[in-house]
Amino acid sequence: GDLATGTSDDQNKRLLLLSEKGSFKEFPATCVGAASFLESEDQDGLIREIRAQFTADGMSVRSIKIDSGKLKIDAGY
Repeated sequence: GDLATGTSDDQNKRLLLLSEKGSFKEFPATCVGAASFLESEDQDGLIREIRAQFTADGMSVRSIKIDSGKLKIDAGY
């Protein structure tokens, strides 16, 4: 009862979104680094980067949108 198991899809998405490029020494070009887009008004660039990184990680990206300041991603393995 001390260990919960399940899919790690949401954890993988969060990790890819929040980690900066270079965070993983074995794959330095991996990650979105969403924090670097916070002060930018380049929402299209953020969406492009998310799509590229999620696709490279093997996810099927159905939609990505920013609605009322909230990022909504429909993607999965």
